[in-house]
Amino acid sequence: MSSPIIIYTVGHSAHTIEKFLDLLERNGVTAIADVRSSPFSSHNPQFNKDTLSAELKKRGIAYVFVGKELGARPGDPSCYEGGKVRYARLAKTSLFKAGIERVLSGAQKYRIALMCAEKEPLDCHRTLLVSRALEQRGVSVVHILADGSTESQEQTMLRLVDQEGLRQLELFRSYDKSRIDDQLVARACEKREERIAYVDQ
Repeated sequence: MSSPIIIYTVGHSAHTIEKFLDLLERNGVTAIADVRSSPFSSHNPQFNKDTLSAELKKRGIAYVFVGKELGARPGDPSCYEGGKVRYARLAKTSLFKAGIERVLSGAQKYRIALMCAEKEPLDCHRTLLVSRALEQRGVSVVHILADGSTESQEQTMLRLVDQEGLRQLELFRSYDKSRIDDQLVARACEKREERIAYVDQ
């Protein structure tokens, strides 16, 4: 039986390029899949697409932009409701599914990290949308945190359920405290999505 594919995620935050590259190298990352809808940062120009790609290349790390497929600000109006992106709708689009396939294909050859801007995985669609879709395909997702530590998607979802105040719903059930119910995760994700999803002004 083959071992599961592992895909990492990372937020570039306000890191220096050196700190960011160190985070990648510490985890053996050999390719970045940029899931930002727009691969530019006015506050952190070191993460503009061309600048970042050149720096990664110096370290032998590949770069690919998949924000068109997996970004959180889709051009498809059917993904919006009342001007706000709905992740469940976005996940059903053929473009998003093609992006997931592209990442899975790349993971056969590279050790990939999905990159977006947010420091905290729970404040980003890379966790609430893309990572969940990858998990459904049998992928093990690991988040690289700003301090250099790592956290599995399951650990991240445990944090989310606690942060959203939903763990008390489990108090009267007999359950394994290290694992959580899929419905509880879905509810916690919906609550967080309400706060972070892109709104088209």
